[in-house]
Amino acid sequence: MSESIEVEVVLALPGECLRERVRLQTPACAADALQASGLDRVYRERVGDDVPPLGVYGRKIRPEQLLKDGERLEIYRPLTADPRQRRRARVDARRRSERAGSDGSGAG
Repeated sequence: MSESIEVEVVLALPGECLRERVRLQTPACAADALQASGLDRVYRERVGDDVPPLGVYGRKIRPEQLLKDGERLEIYRPLTADPRQRRRARVDARRRSERAGSDGSGAG
């Protein structure tokens, strides 16, 4: 009798998080879990790419990576904005706000 593992496959989309638990015969790789979950089809429909980037607990992995019992396979989607650009915009806005508050507004 072959051994099996159970993994959770997660896809976070704007406004919703999809989760599927799948049981796979070992050895099982990330691509096997992705296909068994059905979330590969959802990803293609919503994002449009064929092969999504994958990870396990925040660490990027390849589709052929073998999985262990209890792991969480994460399906990553493209970023809508560059995090560095968003941070720069927040810093610039804060600096403008601080300057506006110190331009002779009631000090003294």
